[in-house]
Amino acid sequence: MPYSEKNKTFENKSVLFKYGGNAMIDESSKQEFIKVVHDLKNAGLTIVIVHGGGPYIAELLSDVGIESEFIGGHRKTDKNAMKFVEMALSGRVNGEIIKLLNQMNIKAVGLSGKDQKMVRAIKRFHQNDNGENVDLGHVGDITQIDTELINILTEHDYIPVVASIGVGEDSEDYNINADMFAGHLAGNLKVDHYILLTDVDGLYKNIDDPNTLISKLTTEEVDNILHNKIQGGMIPKLESCLIALKKGAKRAYIINGMKPREIFDLLLIEKKVGTEIIKQDGDKKYG
Repeated sequence: MPYSEKNKTFENKSVLFKYGGNAMIDESSKQEFIKVVHDLKNAGLTIVIVHGGGPYIAELLSDVGIESEFIGGHRKTDKNAMKFVEMALSGRVNGEIIKLLNQMNIKAVGLSGKDQKMVRAIKRFHQNDNGENVDLGHVGDITQIDTELINILTEHDYIPVVASIGVGEDSEDYNINADMFAGHLAGNLKVDHYILLTDVDGLYKNIDDPNTLISKLTTEEVDNILHNKIQGGMIPKLESCLIALKKGAKRAYIINGMKPREIFDLLLIEKKVGTEIIKQDGDKKYG
């Protein structure tokens, strides 16, 4: 459903996409996502894109002979590896997204959290089963976000495309989980829609049964199941949605990035797509 002029219902509305997973690798899905962004921009939406790039990082580290080590789901990143992480994210991935957007005549600017010290971070430690803190190197947790630069760009009709790298008070660079990065930024920007694109249709009661897709969860329900019934990569995605809602985003969704046209169903006709996380009425924790 292409648009050639602004849609009044989208004026002064904003969306932040967390873009990654197989949707970033699969060429047809990538092209389709860019077309969706183009049409939504023409419809009047203010758009911000945050991306990671795990497969590209792994490929580059392998090419230069650096072995990837994961601890608690996080890539251990020493100072040498961090140079290549940034090269993959801010260079290859970010540059490719910008190129594709520009080819569609969309004004877009590539950034990372280092620009204008937009995203501040501290070193993250992983606590192992013995309760000991394990040093992950240049892996960070966000402490502060300054949205001024993003707001300036969107006010001038640009789409900011942001790589998930932050900077510490120690002036060191930190690789930040892209889901968490996106959730923090979506919340601080107080976007109307935070849409996290992943490799599945949403959250399932039983991942092997497609009929068990959960269309809606409250923040309280997510809190209750987060570390009891959820495993693997879905944990940071749900945590990301909670952070976004707590900090000011109005709605949060987890949907399949391999089906980008469903974004239209979600935003234009409010069809139930993926899993929506909603604020619990009266839950002071989430506003």
